[in-house]
Amino acid sequence: MAHWVQELHFPQLEIPITIDRIDPILSNSNHNQDSLYLSNLDDMIGVRVFTPTVYFYKSKNSISQDKPVVQILRDALKRVLVPYYPFTGRLRQTTNKKLEVFFGPNQGVLLVEAHSDVALADLGDLSVPNPAWLKLIYQFPDEEQYKVVNMPLVIAQVTKFSCGGFSLGLRICHCLCDGFGAMQFLNAWAKTAKTGSLVLNPNPCWDREIFLPRDPPKIQFSHTEFKRIEERSSLTKSLWEGKPIQKCYRISRDYQAHLKLLAQDDGEFSCTSFDAMAAHVWRSWVKALDVKPVNYELRLTFAVNTRAKLKNPPLRDGFYGNALCVACATSTVERLADGRLSETARLVHEARLHVSEEYLRSTIDYIDLNRPERLEFGGKLTITQWTRFSIYESADFGWGKPVYAGPIDLTPTPQVCVFLPEGGEGGNSGAMVLCICLPECACNRFGELLMSEGVEEEFHD
Repeated sequence: MAHWVQELHFPQLEIPITIDRIDPILSNSNHNQDSLYLSNLDDMIGVRVFTPTVYFYKSKNSISQDKPVVQILRDALKRVLVPYYPFTGRLRQTTNKKLEVFFGPNQGVLLVEAHSDVALADLGDLSVPNPAWLKLIYQFPDEEQYKVVNMPLVIAQVTKFSCGGFSLGLRICHCLCDGFGAMQFLNAWAKTAKTGSLVLNPNPCWDREIFLPRDPPKIQFSHTEFKRIEERSSLTKSLWEGKPIQKCYRISRDYQAHLKLLAQDDGEFSCTSFDAMAAHVWRSWVKALDVKPVNYELRLTFAVNTRAKLKNPPLRDGFYGNALCVACATSTVERLADGRLSETARLVHEARLHVSEEYLRSTIDYIDLNRPERLEFGGKLTITQWTRFSIYESADFGWGKPVYAGPIDLTPTPQVCVFLPEGGEGGNSGAMVLCICLPECACNRFGELLMSEGVEEEFHD
């Protein structure tokens, strides 16, 4: 069974980077808007962040020798920012600390040109996200953590390597779009670069008013996902006391299928691969960290895409805002550690199905009345699923799919686990890459549990 799970390693690196040019790209749009409404899903505390991603491209003969890569990307970005003009604005706080997009002179997005004297081959395995790649994404000197107000909403850095390959490092403000919306924007930019003319499929639409709070507000659910829980366990101390280590594992399609079978062994509910994987990771994480006391209640949170759930009214094609709702499963440490995989998978399954249109509307009203101002980490693991994003297909700017596309460094948020699609030559295998942060004392134990512990026993029951 162990061959179904492979630990992936990345080298410790120091990448020399020289910034050559910082180029604001101003808006050419004549939209005549002073400001734009952001929904409560767009400005809830969990999305007031930039999502950093990097894309690596190897040198190919198909790259135009007449027009530099940066020029192609710049020209395409200028075209795309006309219909996607909200990305050229800035965020500001209004009443009740709510955010909105506003427009003023000399705004726009940022395009940074850089180069490195090393080759892509010197960076090691490009299929494994490496925190050392952070230099490939531009940050302002002394930039405050989690700052989104008065920031460019798209920051792109193109870094050329000595081999002729290059990387595109992107920071897109989550308040403007969720993962599906980001793929829509990226795809438009890539296809426009590839063809040399504006390509929109579908046409972007703002439509944030579809998520206006109700009057009067109607909170129908407890919304445990937002509640502050007093940390009375060893969990937070274990995770944050020392420097967390980023660990990555390749999970084969066969292993995912095996877990799915185990998770629905009673045949009473239809389990998805996500339900099974999330349950297995959650259990392995809790057992590896040896969380105490055993009666402490833990939370697993994950985002659910509600686009298909919305009927009154439905979202139009081209909506690129946040349409994600946070699902939350709860369990005591003891129930996770000693229970069966199928029991935990059922908790995940029920939390996922609990997110309905009514739950989404209740979430919007809850945020409007309570507006949480800080991220709550007490007793929580958050799983982010990127395997449904067409991140490789959306990032073909004319030079083929990237060798790697995805996030870089999870260590600032060690209670977040990411499921990534496998890229490169293994992109069609159905495997996924799991990334998680752990204290050094829990790394070996987590790897053992992830590969076999507790699962083989159930398989032979």
